[in-house]
Amino acid sequence: MLKFDKECCRHEAEVFKALGHPTRLWIVKQLADGQEHCVCEFVEAVGIRFATMSQHLAILKNAGIIVDDKRGKQVFYRLACPCILPVLQCLGEKQQK
Repeated sequence: MLKFDKECCRHEAEVFKALGHPTRLWIVKQLADGQEHCVCEFVEAVGIRFATMSQHLAILKNAGIIVDDKRGKQVFYRLACPCILPVLQCLGEKQQK
C-alpha cells in the first residue's frame, strides 16, 4: 500500500494556489513574452490599487513563479518559472474546444 507524505507535493500545491486567481494568471500570461514589466504597467492595465497589485505580485513571487528587480522607486518583474506556460496554454486550448 502507498503511504502519503504531506510534504511530497507542498511546493507544487503552493504554485497552483498562487495561480488560483484570474489577476495572477493574467500577470503570468503578460510575463510570458520574456520581457520585464514594471508594476505600474500592471496597475494601469488592470485598474486596481497599487497595494492590491503588490499583494498579487508578492504571492507569485513567494511561490517562485516570478522574480523582481528594484531599480530606484520602480520594481520590474519577470517570469522565473517558464514551465508554467505550456500548462496554461494546454488549459486554454481545452477551454476553446
